[in-house]
This record gives sequence, structure tokens and C-alpha cells, in this order.
Amino acid sequence: MELLIVSGLSGAGKSVAMNALEDIGYFCIDNIPAALLPSITAFSKAGDNQLERVALCMDVRGCRTREEIEQALQELDEQKKPYKILFLDAPDDVLMRRYSETRRRHPISISEGLSTREAFLKERQILEPLRVRADYTINTALLSTAQNKERICDLFLKNGGAKSAMRLTIMSFGFKFGLPPEADLVLDVRCLPNPFYVPALKHKTGLDQEVVDFVMSHPEAKQLLERYELFLQVALPLYVREGKSQLTIAVGCTGGKHRSITFARKIAEYCTSLGYEPGVQHRDAMR
Repeated sequence: MELLIVSGLSGAGKSVAMNALEDIGYFCIDNIPAALLPSITAFSKAGDNQLERVALCMDVRGCRTREEIEQALQELDEQKKPYKILFLDAPDDVLMRRYSETRRRHPISISEGLSTREAFLKERQILEPLRVRADYTINTALLSTAQNKERICDLFLKNGGAKSAMRLTIMSFGFKFGLPPEADLVLDVRCLPNPFYVPALKHKTGLDQEVVDFVMSHPEAKQLLERYELFLQVALPLYVREGKSQLTIAVGCTGGKHRSITFARKIAEYCTSLGYEPGVQHRDAMR
């Protein structure tokens, strides 16, 4: 099991980090009390669990003293189970501003009646064992939410980085059956010559090479594909930068069997060449 302990100051971006880790395949558990940390490795391998990648968030909500954390880490070390620690931090003035903007109260302020500044001072003292042992430390002071997510993905996503963290789906469909409600982008190829009116191709689909050859034999099809590719070359990195976790590109023709399937496959090939890992679906191919 790959175990990652996520910690850091309140307001430093732990929730963003946990959401990003969940998006890339980690089993995430928030607000773990220090006393439960040593038992997590046993739980992850019990019964049908067999969890491969686990991220646990530990902070002052469940860890009230520095000694609790030190004891939990010592017990984990005694189990000789490997783990990594990710610590998110930011200067106090940045954290104070974030709390002021959200109008939320610090967990320690709620429980002990301290001022926000005093709460941050005590929080740093409590979390010091995690900070000094951290394998990865991220200062989020100058990072937007999307940039924080991208940094997490680049650190922990296997075989990819932020590009692979965005789940990209290319879907073909027929307009006569309605727009896919999950579509973020809709590309229309009804303007191209229709293989449906060619008797030898009518009952085939864009999964057949004869249909692909017919569609792409027309200069306007090649020009349209080039324009769509240029658009995606610019747009996809922008979606990644903004931290979008999933994006569905729907390619439609009249019936969803010929032109849309051909273009969906071509666009998926192009996205793959850019370093993405698209899934391909043909919604109306069997209608």
C-alpha cells in the first residue's frame, strides 16, 4: 500500500489537495485522529479492501497536541510500513486574509476561544512533527486553487501529471437523438458529405475503414478537422490550468453513426498525441 499523510495549516489548501488526490485514484480519508493512524495499514489490507493508494488528512481538528502526533508517527515507524508526508503551508498573513474572506473561524479559535493569530501560532506548534518530517512541502501563498491542484497532480499522478488528471472523454452522437447532457463542448460535423446516402456505406459506421476513407476523402473534412485540432490545442491546456477534473467533447452528426464517429476517433487520436488519455464513447452507434 502507498500511504500519503496530508497535513498543513488551516486555510493552506488541504481540501484542494485531498480533492486532487481523489481525482487521481487515491482512497482519501479526511480528519483522521492521531490515535487511529497506526491502525490504517491493517484496515487497508483487511477483507476486500486491498487499497493501493491511501491519502489521510491529519490536522488540528483530530490532533490536539504535538505529543499525539509524535506517538502516532513512532508507532507507524515501528510497523515498518513506508509512508510519505505532504505538508501545505502559507505565511500567517495570507492565512489570516483567507479566513477573513471566507468569514470562517479557526478550529482552535472555536474550541479554545483564542484569537485567529494565536490559533495559528498554536497550530504550528502542534503540527511541527509533521512539518519537519515532510517529504513534500508546498507553500500555497501564491498558488490559485487550480495551480495547487496541478502541483499535486504533477507530484503524485503516475504516468502523467496534470494532463492525465483531467478525465477527457470524446463522445460521438446523433443530433436527432438529442444533445448529450454531459457534454462540455459540442462539435458539429453535419456540414460534411453524408455516407448514409452511399448504398455501400449506409449500414456501416465510422468504425469501418471504408466510412473513414469516404469522410476524410473530402477536402472540407480535412480542413474542418484541422480547425478543431487547432482549437483543442489551445483550449485543452486552459481547462487543465483551471483545474477541471473532467471534460466531455461531444462530436455530432445527424444519426451518430458515420461522420461523428469518424471525427471522434480522429480527435481522440490527436488528443493522445498531445499527451492526454481520452476515453472514446459512441453513444448512438447501435441505434
